[in-house]
Amino acid sequence: MRRVVVTGMGIISPIGIGKEEVLQSLKDSKIAADTITSFDASNLPVKIAAEIKDFDPEKFIDKKLARRTDRFVHFALVAVKEALDQAKINLPDFSERTAVLIASGMGGFITLDTENNKFLSAGASKVSPFLIPMLLINMASGIVAIEHGLKGINFAPVSACAASGHAVAMGSMLIRHGYADVAIVGGAEATIAPLPIAGFANMKALSTRNDEPKKASRPFDVDRDGFVMGEGGAVLIIEAEEIAKKRNAQILAEIKGFGMNDDAYHMSAPDPEGSGAEKAMRMALEDAKINPDDIQYVSCHATSTPAGDVAEAKAIERIFGKHVFVNSSKALMGHLLGAAAAAELVIAILQMHSNFLHAMPNLDNLDPQIGINVVGKKTIETEIRNFMKNSFGFGGHNVSLVVGRYQG
Repeated sequence: MRRVVVTGMGIISPIGIGKEEVLQSLKDSKIAADTITSFDASNLPVKIAAEIKDFDPEKFIDKKLARRTDRFVHFALVAVKEALDQAKINLPDFSERTAVLIASGMGGFITLDTENNKFLSAGASKVSPFLIPMLLINMASGIVAIEHGLKGINFAPVSACAASGHAVAMGSMLIRHGYADVAIVGGAEATIAPLPIAGFANMKALSTRNDEPKKASRPFDVDRDGFVMGEGGAVLIIEAEEIAKKRNAQILAEIKGFGMNDDAYHMSAPDPEGSGAEKAMRMALEDAKINPDDIQYVSCHATSTPAGDVAEAKAIERIFGKHVFVNSSKALMGHLLGAAAAAELVIAILQMHSNFLHAMPNLDNLDPQIGINVVGKKTIETEIRNFMKNSFGFGGHNVSLVVGRYQG
């Protein structure tokens, strides 16, 4: 069975466009949550989000293509470009052996919201003929394949906030078992629009700290009251070890193991004891053939919801006790939904290479129910050899990845 390595990464997020900006924001503990500026949110119960501001897709992609694709596809294309630039791979050499798995939880929801408003106010004739392809979740993967001439396996995992975690795991599986030599894996999401905000707000999932947006996202804090909606995209280029070595690629990390399952408990609430999450983590460790003591850090899903943070913490505590460091990047950039896992995986690899863990600036009072070693309000310098990335989604979906430094 082949080893799977990472040779390129790209990210666009509320805390930065590109790895350099994101890394600096992590070191600076930059919080992206703010009052929504992309539309008038004054009539909504939640008026805050973590937006990517001043983003002009036409600076990155063809003007015609930008007009015919949704914002989430723009994010995917930007992340793919950065990842490919780093991987320095000649894709035509691997056209039929490159898989593309770019996930999303909700796809072209901004387009759907906009075009539905046109339909209601001006009639059917005003609806864009590109409505359907613009809202399809698989279109990010499809457009990437078209733009780069990639004819291998191509689909979009859809599992809510676990989606891009599934993309990484499934892409790794394809390479391991010889169905692909290279895979472009990740996720993209753009759902900061009136209808999604209203929907999440009405199910009590979002923070309502409208007057204090910078303090709204506070994973593990006793006063957390929900997540902050974010947006963005992240992509990793993964390859079979022998392919990367043959072309003398710089290897950034190794995808060592993964575990996937379902809580089978509730459509939106986690199993309160974190049983499914624990099982997924143990599956990932077994798959990677390493012990809990070999993990130094867990990049948590931890969205800042009352139930979710406790369930995940219980699962982590049962496996690792307090010997691993734990943080959640949602403290800084909000929740990127279907793109969260990939974005946080890129962030975790950046931290691994830089020997630090970013702070949790809003962790004023750790919830007494949480008995794990959460990074506090200051960054921590530490060596990371192996880490775990958790991702969980509505529907009970659980994904855990074990990633570490590559040793040939």
